[in-house]
Amino acid sequence: MPLPEQDGRKRVVIEGIQPEVDGGRFPAKRTVGDQVRVEADVFTDGHDSIAVALLVHKEGSKKWTEIPMTALGNDRWTAHFRVQEVGRYGFKVQGWVDHFETWRKGLLKRIDADTDAPVDYLIGADLVEAAGDRAKGAEAKGLKYRAKQLRAGARPTKGKAVDSAALRAIAVDAELHTMALNYPDKRFATESDRETFIVVDPEHARFSAWYEFFPRSTSPEPGKHGTFKDCEARLPYVADMGFDVVYMPPIHPIGRVFRKGPNNNPESQPGDEGSPWAIGSIEGGHKSILPALGTIEDFRHFVAKAKKLNLHIAMDIAFQSAPDHPYVAEHENWFKKRPDGTIQYAENPPKKYQDIYPFDFESDDWTGMWEELKSVFLYWVAQGVTVFRVDNPHTKAFPFWEWVITEVKREHPEVLFFAEAFTRPKIMYRLAKLGFSQSYTYFPWRNGKAEITSYLTELAQTPVREFFRPNQWPNTPDILTEYLQISGRAGFVIRLLLASTLGANYGIYGPAFELQEHLPVKHGSEEYLNSEKYEIRSWNLDRPDSLRPLIRLVNHIRKTNPALQSDWGLKFHPTDNEQIICYSKESEDRSNLIVVIVNLDPRYTQAGYVQLPLWELGIPEDRSYEAEDLLTGERYLWNGPQNYVELNPGRVSGHVLRIHRRMKVESDFEYFL
Repeated sequence: MPLPEQDGRKRVVIEGIQPEVDGGRFPAKRTVGDQVRVEADVFTDGHDSIAVALLVHKEGSKKWTEIPMTALGNDRWTAHFRVQEVGRYGFKVQGWVDHFETWRKGLLKRIDADTDAPVDYLIGADLVEAAGDRAKGAEAKGLKYRAKQLRAGARPTKGKAVDSAALRAIAVDAELHTMALNYPDKRFATESDRETFIVVDPEHARFSAWYEFFPRSTSPEPGKHGTFKDCEARLPYVADMGFDVVYMPPIHPIGRVFRKGPNNNPESQPGDEGSPWAIGSIEGGHKSILPALGTIEDFRHFVAKAKKLNLHIAMDIAFQSAPDHPYVAEHENWFKKRPDGTIQYAENPPKKYQDIYPFDFESDDWTGMWEELKSVFLYWVAQGVTVFRVDNPHTKAFPFWEWVITEVKREHPEVLFFAEAFTRPKIMYRLAKLGFSQSYTYFPWRNGKAEITSYLTELAQTPVREFFRPNQWPNTPDILTEYLQISGRAGFVIRLLLASTLGANYGIYGPAFELQEHLPVKHGSEEYLNSEKYEIRSWNLDRPDSLRPLIRLVNHIRKTNPALQSDWGLKFHPTDNEQIICYSKESEDRSNLIVVIVNLDPRYTQAGYVQLPLWELGIPEDRSYEAEDLLTGERYLWNGPQNYVELNPGRVSGHVLRIHRRMKVESDFEYFL
């Protein structure tokens, strides 16, 4: 057997690095300002001491920052660093046998047993002098002077005994210890076998509230097609409710061939608007604007107005073409043909989408197609768009997404990609690993306590959270769940409270949500009756039963309570009623603790006891604490872990409680934190 290529004197082993996705194949995700906690298993043979360091740099920079790692026990080590800019960060773990520390620990034991001998100090002198050779300036001189002292003390002059006390004091001096550790011997240091990466996104990748509306339905005149100027007029309404991201369906020209009529009728009539997802016509394709909405200048003005209101515009990217899209005529080989020579339209049997041609990602000209599709993203980035909601990414080739997202973010690291992929879990997770910043989830169909608890725990407390950022939506233009169809106003309130507090990212499709649109096109369907996907709708935003005031309040609560601005602090707590769910979130610095309790029954009052783990939540078990309901302003003085709640859906279906932990001070009074 030949000798190993690696230096066999590198004795330290490094494994079990976290965060690491699929062994480092994919980067983990963080947002600007996050503290990244790195852990690794690091150990060596025998009884020697080791030292471990974390090496961090911003991708593209040759300067690495070294951060000492501390031992957690059982050979597990940790260190932290904070990411302050968007982009990619890389890190490595480095470990080495620390001969100086090994010597010092052994010497302390010998001193304690009074068995230290002069030779022990001569060994230390050699180690200290070697550290001095690695040091510079005053510390180099200081270390060499200490080495000289150790040698002189261990080799007394003739007729003079060793001054053990003085020698011991020199050897274990704290200043010497610090100086020697600053200049370790790394000749045989081991580094992790690959650089591990972190993608850092803007803060609104971690915490955001989305609002979706159809531009076609924004005109103040019923039945008239909305314009970007009408959309601008809608923005203050959205901003007033406290949303951060405005998402609109595709704004491109809509195909005329096989155009769909109202309620997905395969036969349209003159004047029917068609589906915005049937992209492309004689007026242009994915880089063009539907003429009824306005011009590209109008769009830029709309984006600028949104920015002034602190709103991000999310653009829908649907990589598919209507039959009359210019791509079909210019690049017929980008589409799959059937034996009769016709192009294959989209299908989800028994549904047929004759107005949509999918791209063929096995095309002979796949490279040309990839480049063109990348240019679509870059074109809209140039118009001021930095958030893209991507339609059905799971029906396009995975290698394409990894390439195009990496390419776009290399030039524009601030850009976010949101996956509309209601598909199998492993596919959703793969898309997230490939680079999608956020994703829809199964939340719309998770209504029971057990299924909510199980699913959200998976998203918030397992390794999935390193790469998958959930965005919880109770409804979309494609999803009107049975729960919302039959649960009335209280059902919409329940789903709002859950989505906005379980998820740091959430969204609603409005005005359908705040106006409680609940009629399906037919029994058993999740499609809306008179869906905006196929026709213009007129909405009375001032209806007295609108949920707008509650939505405004909920978003205000989210923005003023850091605990609700992350998914990772989510913990579920027991209740003795299956219709009552209880969970908490706590901010990273533990200054903000929120407990949410929701009645999952939209019809009847439910009551019971909630059980809070006081010690885990930092609440003294022998003192009362105040629970302030941020929805109603009511305050409750709670005692102990078990407390009674009663929730009437006719009044309010939940509590969002800010817990004021009662602290004892030196004087005789108490105060709430």
